Amino acid sequence: MTNELRLRDKVAIITGAGSSGPGIGNGKATAMLFARQGAKVLIVDSQVDRAEETLKLIQEENGVASVFQADVTNASDCESMVEAAMSRYGRVDILDNNVGISRRGTVLEVSETDWDQVMAVNVKSIVLASKFAIPAMIENGQGSIINISSIAGLRAHSSTPYTASKSAVIGLTFSMAADHGRDGIRVNCIAPGLPYTPMVAPRMNDDLREVRKNAAPLGTEGTGWDVAYAALFFASDESRWVTGVTMPVDAGLAATSPVTFSTLDQQKY
Repeated sequence: MTNELRLRDKVAIITGAGSSGPGIGNGKATAMLFARQGAKVLIVDSQVDRAEETLKLIQEENGVASVFQADVTNASDCESMVEAAMSRYGRVDILDNNVGISRRGTVLEVSETDWDQVMAVNVKSIVLASKFAIPAMIENGQGSIINISSIAGLRAHSSTPYTASKSAVIGLTFSMAADHGRDGIRVNCIAPGLPYTPMVAPRMNDDLREVRKNAAPLGTEGTGWDVAYAALFFASDESRWVTGVTMPVDAGLAATSPVTFSTLDQQKY
């Protein structure tokens, strides 16, 4: 065992690093965990107050971080974001592409506006943020990009736009890993299952939380910290020989069929 910090001297940009409501979501947890592990963190969010909440928590633990307001669907904002990290900390080692939204509906129901917005926030943002972060990583000779997809990218979901966008994130991860491996840049993906986070909390009640918790083999409820610890592995040198991977963080949900799993559970086979 060692007490060595896993991200010592690394600089991380985390998009969507504020939480949309009370509690700690994926981005906030990742920012806090990375700072605890020695990284200097650029906390990026479109809403400054959300980012400043994360900053306060990091500073209370004596971590190093700062806030940058950006709309990561905008190329100039993404360019400025990377420039800010370079100016403040001198390098970029890690990019965690965490922003995401959902809009309900089938292809018959979804509006063109909602479709375009979901694809812009969930997919285009990754392209733009990476476009400007990768050259900075090439200067270092290495880097790690972590894209946040969803179990919805692997299985059908109640939102067709969301499923399509999160599937696109997985495909984008494959391509980026192949394109930039020889630059020393690793690109991996996390597919969270059904964690309880501030983003989903407004549409949850106790009964629905219980259904979600029991949907997967572990029968436990996930949080933003579960996603953050997976991101820590991909950000650290421990994953130096891992790229192009999509890791479900889902209590085993992707390994099961709702029909067979529930039937087996009821019949105790």
